[in-house]
Amino acid sequence: MLDLNGLTKEYGAFRALRGVTLTATDAEVFGLLGPNGAGKTTLLRILATLLQPTGGSGTVCGLDLRRDAEAIRRAVGVVNGGMGLPARLTGREILRSFAGLYSLNRAHTEARIAELDERLELGRTLDIRASEYSSGMKQKVVIARAVLHDPALLILDEAASGLDIFARRSLLDFVQASRAPGRLTVYSTHVMSEAEEVCDRVAILHHGQLLTVGRIPEVLHATGERTLERAFFELVRAHDQRAGVAHAV
Repeated sequence: MLDLNGLTKEYGAFRALRGVTLTATDAEVFGLLGPNGAGKTTLLRILATLLQPTGGSGTVCGLDLRRDAEAIRRAVGVVNGGMGLPARLTGREILRSFAGLYSLNRAHTEARIAELDERLELGRTLDIRASEYSSGMKQKVVIARAVLHDPALLILDEAASGLDIFARRSLLDFVQASRAPGRLTVYSTHVMSEAEEVCDRVAILHHGQLLTVGRIPEVLHATGERTLERAFFELVRAHDQRAGVAHAV
């Protein structure tokens, strides 16, 4: 589903990504982890063809990042923590209008909305205006909009940011249930406990560089730590020590 080889992204002298190489398969939740500024969002924007890499190569769902941008966009759904909704429309109207962008017929659209209502517990969000939504209600509709066309790749970039405990629980349960043949979910976060709960494998980024890729038990074993958060700090410390970067005690 993903095959990336030496991807780089540069903004002048600043290197946002430094030779990222990884693969991810279908029927898994793949975690992309790191602090703010690690390069996670840059990488995800490249996967969604919103940015072009400076160097390297890659495929998404078997499609070339450089040559097949339009086809990739139709195969991908994206959710981040800051996406907006048209305030005057209801959730149902938002989903129906978005379905038109993907040429979904009316029957298919209504069936899909009913399915997502059940999976995400959309309830009254479907029939009230977005201007009345809480943050959790808004994010549920944003997720429903992103997966309405049943994308092969779902990208969740800090999707739980700002959600209350109930909305966060609903999101994590949805991610857990997203595994399916021919489908991949990439879950990007800096909250390690979320990754431990929902991810099958993780990649840890730091200053644009890939520190490790593997199943969580493998990462814990390699670092000798008992939690993913502690393993992350150990990997970062080891990297920065090699690079001559001091850490405050």
